[in-house]
Amino acid sequence: MPETKTYNGSCHCGKVRYEVTTDLAQVISCNCSLCSRAGYLLSFVPASQFKLHSGDDVLQEYRFNTHKVEHAFCKTCGVRSFARGKNRDGSEMAAINVRCLEGVDPDTLTLTKVNGRAA
Repeated sequence: MPETKTYNGSCHCGKVRYEVTTDLAQVISCNCSLCSRAGYLLSFVPASQFKLHSGDDVLQEYRFNTHKVEHAFCKTCGVRSFARGKNRDGSEMAAINVRCLEGVDPDTLTLTKVNGRAA
């Protein structure tokens, strides 16, 4: 079973920086129109396990479909390193793009495929 760790994450230019605590036990590969185009590999965590350190002033948001999730991207480099929103139970969450975490090799992770196109 994967170990719970605190990871540092960022966009490409480094203006957006954050930390997240997760075990990367379930990493989602979704085939919806946004995730497939952005190349997301996502780990969902409670909002309390995500802390934005810098870059709030350079974030732009994009919402689609139900408009419940704020897909954030850096206005400088365009990288989508995380999203924020609510789980189905109404609790605040963050969706972390695992590709943006330091020291994580996506090829070593077990991916759960989600058919977001059918949703």
